[in-house]
Amino acid sequence: MHKNTNALVKAIRLATLAVVAAPASVLAGGFALNEQSASAMGTANAGAAANPENASIVFFNPAGMSQLSGTNISFGATYLNIDAKAKEGAAATRISGNPVNPAGRGGDIASGAWLPNFYLAHEVNDFIDVGFGVHAPYGLAADYEDDFVGRFFADKTELTAIAFTPSVALNNGQGLSMGLGLNVIYAEGRLTRNQDLGPQGEMLGSEPYADIEGDDVAVTFRVGFLYELSEKTQFGLTAQTGTELNLKGDMEVSGLPPQLGMGDTLAEKVEVPLAIPESVSVGVRHNVTDDVTLLAGATYSRWSRFEELDIISRDPNGDIAGVPGAVISHTTEKWDNTWQLNVGGIWQATPAWAFKAGYAYDESPVGEYVTARIPSTDRHWLTLGAQWKDAQSGWTVDAAIGTLIFDGNAKVDEVFYQHENPTEQDPVFGDSRYQAEYELSAWSAAIEFSKAF
Repeated sequence: MHKNTNALVKAIRLATLAVVAAPASVLAGGFALNEQSASAMGTANAGAAANPENASIVFFNPAGMSQLSGTNISFGATYLNIDAKAKEGAAATRISGNPVNPAGRGGDIASGAWLPNFYLAHEVNDFIDVGFGVHAPYGLAADYEDDFVGRFFADKTELTAIAFTPSVALNNGQGLSMGLGLNVIYAEGRLTRNQDLGPQGEMLGSEPYADIEGDDVAVTFRVGFLYELSEKTQFGLTAQTGTELNLKGDMEVSGLPPQLGMGDTLAEKVEVPLAIPESVSVGVRHNVTDDVTLLAGATYSRWSRFEELDIISRDPNGDIAGVPGAVISHTTEKWDNTWQLNVGGIWQATPAWAFKAGYAYDESPVGEYVTARIPSTDRHWLTLGAQWKDAQSGWTVDAAIGTLIFDGNAKVDEVFYQHENPTEQDPVFGDSRYQAEYELSAWSAAIEFSKAF
């Protein structure tokens, strides 16, 4: 029994939760979210760093607040609807090499979600503006059905992040502005999957369940510049620093077989580092005529800093590792740096009505190591928008819709890798493997209300 107990503990230490971004992140590179403003979404965020239409410029480029007069507010929400399903033929093997049964495909793993936002900008004097924003910069959510064939690799994945963004802008009165903002990010997450205890687990019919919950606060900085090249053309540049969310919480492994004499549950305090990338965006706005505006932009994100995702013990008295700093579980990521390229236009059809359209090409950062938690590919984002201004009340309403077209189906061929040699398969996990091809689709709709006082 002692030998069996040691084998179980080793299996749990090395086969516990591994998590990466889930399919909710198909809407932007990695687990970042594109949808921060309906007014910008109408043009697929094209030229957003150079197009201060309303207070949402606090997010895209704080320098743009210098072109808003008085006090401006903007608030709204985006609804994301995502379909992500494994195709027929999805299969997995256990540590023993036997096929995993039951062998369901997991169903539609992503559900719809609402992303609210609020922005405020205030003109202090002719040279200084201040602002504040509340928005959801990162997020993901996935949930496989209980009979999912890849349940030893993934079940639930949840990340909710909210950012509070105080900002300030300075301008020289001659067409050049500079802005600085902070993103104070609060994030909480939950990661779950089943455990494969090897031949002993198969014999006992046992698949314990690992569950991690944790949260953290981190800060990033954003600096921006806006320059009016002429009366018709202006250029924006903004850069954001990276950081690391260190999600601290508890891990629980439940449903242990009573034959092992270890009780039903093991618990440990853990932490999960999650890298947030640096990014740089440029944007151009050009007024072709009084009624037609063209926009273009590009964003470069350094997702390559996300090389691995580890579950790390922080508990000297834990039931699983019991050694602070010990890596309980390792996932090799080795993501790639990405580009997002955007073009769009605005037609001011009447003084009250404007119509928008946009296109973005968005690279996926996931390269060689594709997992069940992020069956991702490059995507094309097509958007349409409309804007209505009520001259009497001063309110402006923006509405936008968008759809994503993916570059083929996402192919997953997932195994467990060693922590010390992250490109080498871990022999402790034997023949564990999950293979599937995913069909992905998504659409979004947003609304925003803005007013200048």
